[in-house]
Amino acid sequence: MKFIDEATIKVYAGDGGNGVATFRREKYEPLGGPSGGDGGRGGSIYAIADRNINTLVDYRYTRVFRGKRGENGRSAGCYGAQGEDMLLRVPVGTVISDKSSERMIADLAEHGQKVLLAKGGAHGLGNIHFKSSVNRAPRQCTKGEPGEEFELYLELKVLADVGLLGMPNAGKSTFIRSVSAAKPKVADYPFTTLHPNLGVVRVDTNRSFVIADVPGLIEGAAEGAGLGHQFLRHLSRTSLLLHLVDIAPFDESVDPVKEARAIVEELRKYDEELYNKPRWLVLNKVDMLAEPQQHVDKFVREFGWQGRYFAISAINGIGCRELTYAIMEHLETAKAEAEANKLEPKDPQQDHELPAT
Repeated sequence: MKFIDEATIKVYAGDGGNGVATFRREKYEPLGGPSGGDGGRGGSIYAIADRNINTLVDYRYTRVFRGKRGENGRSAGCYGAQGEDMLLRVPVGTVISDKSSERMIADLAEHGQKVLLAKGGAHGLGNIHFKSSVNRAPRQCTKGEPGEEFELYLELKVLADVGLLGMPNAGKSTFIRSVSAAKPKVADYPFTTLHPNLGVVRVDTNRSFVIADVPGLIEGAAEGAGLGHQFLRHLSRTSLLLHLVDIAPFDESVDPVKEARAIVEELRKYDEELYNKPRWLVLNKVDMLAEPQQHVDKFVREFGWQGRYFAISAINGIGCRELTYAIMEHLETAKAEAEANKLEPKDPQQDHELPAT
């Protein structure tokens, strides 16, 4: 199935049915009075997150969705049937925005989360609502209101705890194959990853996290070069970024330090918030070096890296176990701190501060 992570659709909620003005004329009831019923409410359009869907491909080719119109009212006090609501199923992690105003309508981050996209039109009133002691034969009725209509932008941001960054052929897909059950394509040429891949890394019986692999970045991605820049949105929900660097490139003219700096610069150009996320340096392919520790120390010194770093070989698992346990510990600590901040009581003096004079 083709991976589609963005789509633009138009939604038209159903119009409300019209009320009618009729009168009851039956045998033995010559003065039956008004009997026009109300119209039915128009069908609304909802979106619901479904974990069984992982792409927006259904909305790439079908772009217009119309809710059903409510039926008109009938005589003998009969009301029109309501228009059936329409339910659009989208992947978990879909962000829905109004195309014209760019206002975010919903962020469907949990399975079963449901949101109203377009409300159906209100029903019209029949003449039975207008009768009174002074108006015994009303001929008034109202029409149904039109349903709402919007042009919407759907953007999928996959849910993952950890995201992988790096140049093409840095070993991101090999790493995710090594630490999880995911099987992304691996080959000895660049851009083998054409869409995001998710893998569940299980470090213990009840301890696991989700890792996301996106197409590799290259220098100039912000100007449209390569594939990776358009997929960086999928890293926005992550808590930690792993910057994988090929420390032993086949081409001796390639400078790993220069490539690593290019990745950091492209990340900064894309989004400052993503750039400021916790980021660890992972130096891959140390199995191809005669004296790996010397190369690692030299890279860290020339790159000027002050944060945490790991030296691994994704293809044979060297250092991968230590890295995954460190990631798990980091995520658990961050989660505990977030929950503690939510439960931390407020200072009562802050709620009763006097205005400055």
